[in-house]
Amino acid sequence: MSILVDRNNRLLVQGITGREGSYHAQRCMEYGAQLVAGVTPGRGGETFGESVPVFNTVRQAVAETCADTSLIFVPAPFAPDAIIEAVDAGIGLIACITEGIPVMDTVKVVRYIQGKPLTLIGPNCPGVISPGENFKMGIMPGHIHMPGRTGVVSRSGTLTYEAVGQLTGLGIGQSTCVGIGGDPVSGASFIDILQKFQDDPDTDNVVMIGEIGGAKEQEAAEYISSDFTKPIAALIVGESAPPGKRMGHAGAIITGSAARAVEKKRALAAAGVAIIPAPGEIGRTLQELIGA
Repeated sequence: MSILVDRNNRLLVQGITGREGSYHAQRCMEYGAQLVAGVTPGRGGETFGESVPVFNTVRQAVAETCADTSLIFVPAPFAPDAIIEAVDAGIGLIACITEGIPVMDTVKVVRYIQGKPLTLIGPNCPGVISPGENFKMGIMPGHIHMPGRTGVVSRSGTLTYEAVGQLTGLGIGQSTCVGIGGDPVSGASFIDILQKFQDDPDTDNVVMIGEIGGAKEQEAAEYISSDFTKPIAALIVGESAPPGKRMGHAGAIITGSAARAVEKKRALAAAGVAIIPAPGEIGRTLQELIGA
């Protein structure tokens, strides 16, 4: 009942000794994630909690614990190098929570990982959670999720939580929820995640949450119209945002007609997507779409 992760994944946290890293590492463990290592340069040999070893490098951590996923809480000036370090150590799934990474730094990272056998979620994202697998690598509140067959993919962290809260309240469980991040340049796209949901026999339908800025939603609409066969509902926020003003996320800025919410809604509707009229209608719209 998941994409990207399952209960067998072995998680390490880069930046585990920092305030945010330590707090969320503990929450991931409490949710059920198999946390096997932490990495903080210069803190190797220490222990996180009662039994999680801390290493100086990701390569050391992988060699000694067989970690295969990494959650990154490294400050923005050092986060690009942290991602590359995880890639070079053979990590297959990386979620970078860090906000404020310069766009050109992320461009270099995205170019570096092209063609390599890994998935990067983020940066500036909430991470990934699969309730049925009791696996969480991120900052989302685990208690609002419930196992089920609806996939969620979003550019917004807080709207992901809102969507999940509504779905759970209606008894609609989730297979996997993925926050791809709100930066202009990021790792996995809507299309990457939708392809995985399309191929997942345990995901029956999808909620997608987009926002102003860029053309990621139009690209998703093109894919949906040709290759996606499952029911999908989409919310696009930022319709009243003034042009040229950044609204929250670094990528949420109208810089051309394609970046406007109305254009994104038009493209998705033409692809057969059910448009969610307002944030408070996420659960109800999906419920009507799937007849739940």
